[in-house]
Amino acid sequence: MSVIYFLIGIGVLVAGGFLFAFIWAVKSGQYDDDYTPSVRMLFDDFKPTGDDQITADNTKQNNQKDLEKSNNN
Repeated sequence: MSVIYFLIGIGVLVAGGFLFAFIWAVKSGQYDDDYTPSVRMLFDDFKPTGDDQITADNTKQNNQKDLEKSNNN
């Protein structure tokens, strides 16, 4: 029975150590993401809905017209 108390004590100490390490890592900025916000605008995940759909369609048509003009020259 005393072995169970010993193992529970060791388990609590190990869990406390991991909790301390996690809190220390968060406070020291280990999990701060400095890279993703700077490249987020490069990701192509825009899905137009509602009024944005009209703008996206107009932009697509204007781009096609510009492409046709450049090919004709």
